[in-house]
Amino acid sequence: MSLGSLDIAPGAFRPAAEAAMAAGAVEGAAARSFFETHFTPLRILPDGAETDTPGFVTGYYEPIVAASPVRTDRFRFPLYARPQDLVKIDDVSRPPGLDSSFRFARRAPCGMLEEYPDRAAIEAGALAGLGLEIAWLDDPVEAFFIHIQGSARLRLPGGRATRVSYTAKTGHPFTAIGRSLVDEGELTLAEADMDGIRGWLAAHPERRQTLFNRNRSFIFFREMPVDDPAKGPIGAAKVPLTALASIAVDRELATFCVPYFIDAPRLVVAGEPFRRLMIAQDTGSAILGPTRADIFVGSGPDAGRIAGRIRHAADFHVLAPARLAESLAR
Repeated sequence: MSLGSLDIAPGAFRPAAEAAMAAGAVEGAAARSFFETHFTPLRILPDGAETDTPGFVTGYYEPIVAASPVRTDRFRFPLYARPQDLVKIDDVSRPPGLDSSFRFARRAPCGMLEEYPDRAAIEAGALAGLGLEIAWLDDPVEAFFIHIQGSARLRLPGGRATRVSYTAKTGHPFTAIGRSLVDEGELTLAEADMDGIRGWLAAHPERRQTLFNRNRSFIFFREMPVDDPAKGPIGAAKVPLTALASIAVDRELATFCVPYFIDAPRLVVAGEPFRRLMIAQDTGSAILGPTRADIFVGSGPDAGRIAGRIRHAADFHVLAPARLAESLAR
């Protein structure tokens, strides 16, 4: 497993993992005792921040939507599989002139690497006729938000269910359309949650595509079976996400599968302030910085309503084995 620039080596967690496997499932005081015995909490701060500077959490979820395996008069908006000419790049293979943030590029017929077509070009038909459509949706707004969430569960004709999960993207930077609406005075910051953005889109259908195109990043998916409806989608750490226990983190900084304690006192979930042990199991384009996380809330519309309202200050603590904690705290 690779590790981010915070230098949290996964091997340091092996003794705690072995102890957890030996202990089996524990709850309450026994679980607390386990973590107090094997871990030291370390407060994480933004670079150069004072000790009272909080981080920030948002929420995401897995939409559940109706879909069709073929295009029909109703289902006209596709979710695409990864194109064959899309290749992953790094600092060595990145072509001159392509921004250092790009992790994907297009291999042209001549063999050269170049910037991949962005959202506007793809929505205008750049990939039409290539047979990349996994499924078709009946609502372009749902398709766009599935790109933002990174996964979805699809209800197909006949009662069959399937799942789509992120597999690649064009490489363009992510632009939050809510932020654009706030900057232009269309919504206040308080109004720019998911419900507010959806309401604006419903009221201004003629401006919808122009707004979508500002987010040049375009996501590609892979189809996966729904083996267990109770489990969440597969995150970037290649394990199923667990509602209110999995977080997405900045992959350039963090290490997957590391435990965090997140304290967001103004975020109330299930009637209580949010103070929870979380596991880093996913990542996302908008999740940048050491004190930034996206909380996976669950699947379906109820989870979506909760996730869309999570925009809260939070304190971050990483739980590290004692020896690792000593080296990180220096």
